Amino acid sequence: MADFFQQAPTLGNQYTQDKLLRSYLRAILPKEIFLEIEPDLKRFGERVITDIATMGEEANLCRPELVSYDPWGNRTDQIRISPSWEKLKAVSAKEGLVSIGYERNYYSYSRLYQFAKLYLFHPSSAVYTCPLAMSDGAARLIEVYGDDRMKARAYAHLISREPSQVWTSGQWMTEKMGGSDLSRTQTIASLDEEGYRLYGHKWFTSATTSEMAMTLARLEDPDGKIQAGSQGLSLFYLELRDCKGDLNNIRIQNLKNKLGTEALPTAELDLVGTKSELVGGAEDGVKKMATLFNITRIYNSICAIGGMRRGIALAQNYATVREAFGHKLKDLPLHIETLTRLQVEFEGCFHLVFHMVELLGKEECQTAKDLEKDLLRLLIPVTKLYTAKQGIRIASEIVESFGGVGYIEETGIPRLLREAQVLSIWEGTTNVLSLDVLRAMGRNDGLKAYSKSVKHRLEYVIDRRLIKDVVKVEKALHEIIRFSQKAVTEDVEFAQAMARGFAFSLARVYIASLLLEYAQMMAKDYADLRPSIVAKRWCQQNLTFLFCPDEKYRNDNLAILRNFEDC
Repeated sequence: MADFFQQAPTLGNQYTQDKLLRSYLRAILPKEIFLEIEPDLKRFGERVITDIATMGEEANLCRPELVSYDPWGNRTDQIRISPSWEKLKAVSAKEGLVSIGYERNYYSYSRLYQFAKLYLFHPSSAVYTCPLAMSDGAARLIEVYGDDRMKARAYAHLISREPSQVWTSGQWMTEKMGGSDLSRTQTIASLDEEGYRLYGHKWFTSATTSEMAMTLARLEDPDGKIQAGSQGLSLFYLELRDCKGDLNNIRIQNLKNKLGTEALPTAELDLVGTKSELVGGAEDGVKKMATLFNITRIYNSICAIGGMRRGIALAQNYATVREAFGHKLKDLPLHIETLTRLQVEFEGCFHLVFHMVELLGKEECQTAKDLEKDLLRLLIPVTKLYTAKQGIRIASEIVESFGGVGYIEETGIPRLLREAQVLSIWEGTTNVLSLDVLRAMGRNDGLKAYSKSVKHRLEYVIDRRLIKDVVKVEKALHEIIRFSQKAVTEDVEFAQAMARGFAFSLARVYIASLLLEYAQMMAKDYADLRPSIVAKRWCQQNLTFLFCPDEKYRNDNLAILRNFEDC
């Protein structure tokens, strides 16, 4: 019997082969902007599968290492990282992966251009998008709240295109007691003659080789009193090292051994008198951090769809070279059905994420309407939680679509799943963000903005082939509104118990409206009917995940989980 060697999947230019990205940008961007940036996207689409992909692979093979002491017993707390991790930093600067959003050469569309490049970059980058996310968020935070000195120093470094000058930023929020509950933050800020010094323990700090970080701490008044709860938190900026290169009274205790993101240095550390600067005045730290979280949550979402797209591209190519049961996988109806479902889910998530990017650009350029601002506040957590969960589901299906070889580390396929898993944890877990959605509904008339936006979008759709789907979305929207009104009249526990299903429903219905609007536009302006097929396929599934968690239902939950009492 002759030896058999399975042909591996291959990737082509990730921009030119991504018909959705190309058609979307062509449709959304002004013609002159699209024609100006497309050559760069084509070039970059090739680069992410060549030298950038090599850097990412090399970085993943060389995990960060903590060297706590030098040979003479002196504490050094040096984190050694892969040279390729540093190369990715230089590439990010030169390619403008943060700076494009702040140069604003294309006005509010600058964010679309920037995030299109990040979408292409992420799957090849060994998750270098993590420090980029925190750096972008810190830049926006300083732009809004920072003083002139902070803007001249930190902001200028964060948005630099010069590799020797560019900085990245950390985001140090997580503590042992707190986790997602920032109100339990215990870090203290004490004022002396040189300024503020921080004392506390940070349990999970990503990109710990960055030059700076943003963190929360509690101000200590002259009498040594400290205000508890979220209201007592203030926002601080710190630099990790002084002019001599020594750590700024920071002790790195260990590096985290994680499920994924192996190239990314993530540390547990102590602040022992760390010099810092107050950002935007005392208190309201959590409110200020929302400016940063808006950025990092959109990054989280762009990483999710970037990972989805890369996995599907690999699976689709593999289906053309893998033979089973006497046929290529591409000729097996069930395999095609599976890949189609993944593609439709991905395209829905793609439209939701890039719609958020578009709204972000408008808000930053002060062209967003009040309704769009309210939408952004409501839909950012919805987008983040939904795309993260779907990213995991799609990654799992991609691994399975390769069969046994998809479970072999050397293929790189398992990494797709491990890198996806963190996206439902970073920047707030699914449950935490679902509760955030409820708060956004109550504070900013978010649901009213949501309803108006969906209705306005559906009014635009007049193609007779899509009318039945429009009616279905209208019914689903009515169901959401009716259910939200019921939640308001019930107790807090009712609202919390239904929060996740409610958030998923918001995502599915809003995506449906985006897909239908896009289908109408593409059919009318470009005679392209493929988006209509995608929109109709999306609307064939359940659009809402609503149930009634009344008191009996919640008591039944406790009965099912009765063994809690024995744990």
